[in-house]
Amino acid sequence: MPENVGGFDDPPAEVLSEAAAAFGLLASSARLHLMWALAQGESDVTHLADRVGGALPAVSQHLAKLKLAGLVRSRREGRRQVYYVDDPDIVTVVRVMVGQLTARSRQAPAPVRPLRGTGG
Repeated sequence: MPENVGGFDDPPAEVLSEAAAAFGLLASSARLHLMWALAQGESDVTHLADRVGGALPAVSQHLAKLKLAGLVRSRREGRRQVYYVDDPDIVTVVRVMVGQLTARSRQAPAPVRPLRGTGG
């Protein structure tokens, strides 16, 4: 039986499992970078490989995994396969996480001050 803590019910096991699988896919920095790039707009595999700095076969494999998981889709335009995000909620999660970490990395660390009375 789901427990209610802080006004929120615990999600069902299936939902947690699905979320863990999505987070597992995004645990790869290459796939996370691809999702970040696709969040900015659709692209073909060649442009994605150039943008993320990966080899074309490796980028294709990452895209295939993201597609299989339902996070991205593709369509054919002539000879090109164009990829785009299929789950806007994942884009939100990626943008929030990467945005927060980027903001933190830009903050100057506080200077280290000696403790009083230590003679330093």
